Amino acid sequence: MCQIIYDCPMHVPFVELKSQYQLIKSEIDEAMANVIAEGHYVGGAVVSRFESDFAKYVGVNYCISCGNGTDALEIALQALEIGSGDEVIVPAMSWISTAEVVSTVGAKPIFADILPDCYTIDPTDIVQKITAKTKAIIPVHFYGRPAQMDEITDVAKNHNLKIVEDCAQAHGAKYNGKSVGTFGDLGTFSFYPSKNLGAFGDAGGIVTNDDSLAKSCRLIGNHGQEQKHHHLREGRNSRMDALQAAVLQVKLKYLEEWTAARTSKAKYYNEQLAGLPVELPVLAEHHRHVFHVYAIQVNDRDQLKRKLAERGVDTQIHNPLSLPELLPYQQFDANDFPVAKAMAAKTLSLPIYPEITQKQQDHVVAMLKELL
Repeated sequence: MCQIIYDCPMHVPFVELKSQYQLIKSEIDEAMANVIAEGHYVGGAVVSRFESDFAKYVGVNYCISCGNGTDALEIALQALEIGSGDEVIVPAMSWISTAEVVSTVGAKPIFADILPDCYTIDPTDIVQKITAKTKAIIPVHFYGRPAQMDEITDVAKNHNLKIVEDCAQAHGAKYNGKSVGTFGDLGTFSFYPSKNLGAFGDAGGIVTNDDSLAKSCRLIGNHGQEQKHHHLREGRNSRMDALQAAVLQVKLKYLEEWTAARTSKAKYYNEQLAGLPVELPVLAEHHRHVFHVYAIQVNDRDQLKRKLAERGVDTQIHNPLSLPELLPYQQFDANDFPVAKAMAAKTLSLPIYPEITQKQQDHVVAMLKELL
């Protein structure tokens, strides 16, 4: 379409997973072939090795793998014994998983607004939402930028609250030199294929330094079994399969290299787009933003998205509505969360991934300059 209308010199996809696979194809193929030859497809040594290596990468004692990132959040809340009558504070801007898992365990999600320059939960608004029923906070390290964890942990300590960090978009992100997932009682990760560390299907993980919580999470994800047919509690079936662990084991070796590439490409965008009528991601010295998403804020966002597509540039609107604007949460007034509501209307995600070329980025920049 774009070639017919505009004779575009190139197409820039929003994400390109095939090129990443081609770069490490031989290692991936060998790892998966070994699993198939061994014939152990769920759990086992391959999964245990990945858990150990990922725990070491994050800097925690335990990683408990599970079926996906949503399960990781829900299992974490169950391990903390959060349920009926409890309230959990979550950001008004996030993917719905962050809120829906609270409802799934029988508790009530309570929204707090986000900070205008970094998309993460506002610690000041957290304090305003605490009641006698509040049991936990779920800060989300959104788009790859760490939340304000020093302030959030202070709030939690002062009010005797638990913290479950949602790190689904923030593999390798750090706050004041400390990895996300290590500030709270538990941290949760998604390894969905498009994540910075992505499997070839669904997979998730929970990290913690707490022996008891680690044991509870592992029991919950495996039908409450400590060993086969020895059920210590009711649980569920949420386990990582060995093929996904094999893929992640290979990719983990490259995560730091890929993160450095994402950061470099984000800085290039910031340099090239400076001066345009858009709000760019803020790079703070004490944050390690891993740029799962490179999001700009711009007026007439939907029209810009359409015109970029006509010129060969794929973009995404990751969160077109704040959570309080969604049908399941319309008992809340979205106007009580003005920052989240405004950002949802203006945010547009540009293509960014380790393999994107400078030529492709230059095309994105040129089209934005032409249109803006």
